[in-house]
Amino acid sequence: MKIEKLNARQPIGIAILGFDGVSALDLTGPLETFFAARVDDVETERPGPYQVRLIGVTGKSFTSESGLVYKTRYTLRNAVLADTVIIPGGAAVQTGEASRKIAEWLSSRAVSIRRIASVCGGIYAVAKAGLLETRKITTHWKLVQDFRRQFPRVDVDPAASFIKDGKFYSCGGGTAAMEMTLALIQEDCGARGALSVARELVMRLRPPGDRENTLEPLQFECGPMDRFADLPAWIASHLSDNLSVEALAGRVCLCPRHFSRLFKRFFHASPAVFVEELRLDEARRRLRVPRNSIEDVARDVGYKSADSFRRAFERRYGVSPLGYKRNLRIENNKIYRSSLFAA
Repeated sequence: MKIEKLNARQPIGIAILGFDGVSALDLTGPLETFFAARVDDVETERPGPYQVRLIGVTGKSFTSESGLVYKTRYTLRNAVLADTVIIPGGAAVQTGEASRKIAEWLSSRAVSIRRIASVCGGIYAVAKAGLLETRKITTHWKLVQDFRRQFPRVDVDPAASFIKDGKFYSCGGGTAAMEMTLALIQEDCGARGALSVARELVMRLRPPGDRENTLEPLQFECGPMDRFADLPAWIASHLSDNLSVEALAGRVCLCPRHFSRLFKRFFHASPAVFVEELRLDEARRRLRVPRNSIEDVARDVGYKSADSFRRAFERRYGVSPLGYKRNLRIENNKIYRSSLFAA
């Protein structure tokens, strides 16, 4: 997984709030998505782009609606300032002590927090902090009527998977929380970094405001970003195909010149560079399987010859495919010997 945009500086601090009665899915979905953004490379010891902390709202131990018990070293009192704060859902955050404490904490720190994201009912605490008047949000469809009654000055779009309005993100819950987290990762790590995480979790990238639950008629006229939305995932699943500019442009019904210009604007790389990075990233994954030969890997990810694959791999990683496999064996042997001594 190549996530290089953030490696030059300290990991971004993520605070996920937890409380008795929290929805386990709303909490662990974003948690695992951020964790999947870690750098996974035996050649380096660089830290991942995120440092995620669970923050207990009412104490260092809390229990989810489904009975999972979480323990953490941090509470609202001793939590360090985070770049991004996630407020999960759960009945307890809509009313009661947890909702009040989160609202008070947010109102006193909101100016210093770069992003505030809520999942499902977590939006209640953000609204109670007085941070959402005239802003656009989304939440779980079951909560829409009650939320509108309590906060009539907040614009609610119940059809969107997740929404971004300024520094505030909101989503409907469940898998939408993971899609929203992917969007946060894309802001920090770029489209290629987010795509790597999406592939790891078998998901696809969604833009903010994607109306996945809408019952409106299909719109046959689409904008440029709509045409590109599914293209990275399609490329990743067709690496052995012809992925020339002409072929990709034809897939989204654009002329090659216009396609190249739009592609670079959206993904900050030329189509050729983007395709090569996906091919080499997948090649590296396959080389970790001992039985996969270099020739087979080269063919499966779209290289016409093992020699052209070797040159591209060495140019990207500074080591040949053979050297990479050798380093993996050495590393695995070290781990095996360490486990024997530990036993």
